[in-house]
Amino acid sequence: MREHIRPDLGFDVDRYRKLLAEAIDETKRLALINLLIEERAKERLEEQVAADRAAITVQTITAVVSISRS
Repeated sequence: MREHIRPDLGFDVDRYRKLLAEAIDETKRLALINLLIEERAKERLEEQVAADRAAITVQTITAVVSISRS
């Protein structure tokens, strides 16, 4: 049974299928693996930046609220 990858997750499924089909030798397969690792690392970094921004926003709001209550 093939797992369905939802397009709304940000995966370029058609691109990955094409690259996989073109990965006919070890060099191309390793390049594909490196690309997938690199793109996942980029995605995780973007998630961390978003989380950091959210945390800073919460800190700022908390500081403003506590000042206004003083």
